Amino acid sequence: MAYWEWGDPANSRVLFCVHGLTRQGRDFDVLARSLVSTYRVICPDMAGRGQSEWLTDPHGYAIPHYVADMVTLLARINASTLDWVGTSMGGLIGMALAGLPGSAVRRMVLNDVGPRMESAALQRIGAYVGLPLRWPTVEAAAEYLRVVSAGFGPHTHEQWMALTRPYLKEDGQGGFVPRYDPQIGVALKTMTPEIAQMGEQLLWQAYDRITAQTLLLRGAQSDLLSVQTAQEMGLRGPKARCVTFEGVGHAPTLVQDDQLGVVREFLLSA
Repeated sequence: MAYWEWGDPANSRVLFCVHGLTRQGRDFDVLARSLVSTYRVICPDMAGRGQSEWLTDPHGYAIPHYVADMVTLLARINASTLDWVGTSMGGLIGMALAGLPGSAVRRMVLNDVGPRMESAALQRIGAYVGLPLRWPTVEAAAEYLRVVSAGFGPHTHEQWMALTRPYLKEDGQGGFVPRYDPQIGVALKTMTPEIAQMGEQLLWQAYDRITAQTLLLRGAQSDLLSVQTAQEMGLRGPKARCVTFEGVGHAPTLVQDDQLGVVREFLLSA
């Protein structure tokens, strides 16, 4: 598993930033740059994404395995304090990790995700994950991704290209393909209502055990995290404080100034 590291490697104040289902650690470049004076920032490429190797068994692409990978990575990091920013899947991993007995997570930002995820959004994501995509240019890929990732909200051309380039790799034939294993979507495509219900129960149990201070971010037009779920998360477990961003769906990319400001204020407050 590869990871991107920002800041002083001797700094024991560590921030983990963990990406969504098909993304990779470079999504957090802007956030990491804004926090390097305070944190050693670690941005993993979860297995099957970015620069990390692909798994031979696609059933390994599951939250329990990701949590085990993070525990292993944490063992390499000399952290006296650990904070967490998790977007979508990265938030699920954070909840499971922070819910473990004796968890080191002190503060946690859950970016547009909770224990209950709307089935329509999971079906939408499952419809495009793993498709055999190829683009002749980086610009063509960026245009496609702008359409399927409309929930990320408005971005400048420079911001969008910065999010797009690390997502791609050359295919050896002059074109570009996504930098993730198409098999990461197997678990999502084979999920039954019974499995989904069991997963939700386990996530609520983990959430209720969290003692870390928790900030919940939500896109106002999110189809994954409902208003009702966000409200429930504010009443139980760590009683997350929720901040909603207008004009955004699933999920805020944390590159806009207002989003960066909210996260920085939460992480850096006394």
